[in-house]
Amino acid sequence: KMENIMTIFEQNGGVVFGILGAALAVLLSGIGSARGVGLAGEAAAGLVIDEPEKFGKAMVLQLLPGTQGLYGFVIGLFIMFRISPDMKVIEGLYLLMAGLPVGFVGLRSALYQGRVAVAGINILAKNETHQKIVVVEPEIEIIYLVLNVIDLSSELTSGQIILFYSKFATYTHFY
Repeated sequence: KMENIMTIFEQNGGVVFGILGAALAVLLSGIGSARGVGLAGEAAAGLVIDEPEKFGKAMVLQLLPGTQGLYGFVIGLFIMFRISPDMKVIEGLYLLMAGLPVGFVGLRSALYQGRVAVAGINILAKNETHQKIVVVEPEIEIIYLVLNVIDLSSELTSGQIILFYSKFATYTHFY
């Protein structure tokens, strides 16, 4: 019986580990994104009840933590494309090891992005004299993604939203 189990593991272990790597990349970063967006959503809901005109600005901030789930999903797809029925156990372990950092980093960074978004929403709520949102994003792709999903052209041209890209600024600089 032990020989049968080892044979089955040898034949299918690579696929199992590969699927596990893809699943962990998607699930962990998705959990982080859900929690980060939830944190920002709670703050945004409180703001929009009192000041509904700030909905668009709060929505931009609320979307930021969701990007980590998108990254995990894309990496999960990349891993799934690499899986084949005849792959060896070591190849599956490589894919698992590729998916683990994406999942764990996505989980933590989405929570940090959620905290930054909550801080931005709190500033937006408490600061009547400041009518601008400054978005600092170390990943230029996210700025492009947000600009393609939401029409912010009037806010950008009027100077209400300022986008700042810096590969040297990270979310931890704001704590």
